[in-house]
Amino acid sequence: VQLQASGGGLVQAGGSLRLSCAASGRIVSNNGMGWFRRAPGKEREFVAGVDWRGGNTNLADSVKGRFTISRDYAGNKVYLQMTSLKPEDTAVYYCAAARRAWMGTNVRDVAYWGQGTQVTVSS
Repeated sequence: VQLQASGGGLVQAGGSLRLSCAASGRIVSNNGMGWFRRAPGKEREFVAGVDWRGGNTNLADSVKGRFTISRDYAGNKVYLQMTSLKPEDTAVYYCAAARRAWMGTNVRDVAYWGQGTQVTVSS
């Protein structure tokens, strides 16, 4: 499975970005998908997850009310809409496909990783 993430960039605090991730090589429509991030000097952490149907989502407390995760009908694309961005959201964001039908919050729940896309929020 290849996960290709895009949409990162530089944005001012309070701004918005939309990350996209497309899966290829193997159907992951039966797998949960999600996003993790790694800030400088920190470990990779869970950001958002969506189940295989796209009907159930889970967000880290730090992004609730600001970020939204969704996936397309076919199930092989996942999106992260980020609004009201803060400097502490600065990180490399990684798309992920889960081992199961939903995405857990632990890195061990991930079966496949994307290459990461940089998000930088300036103050």
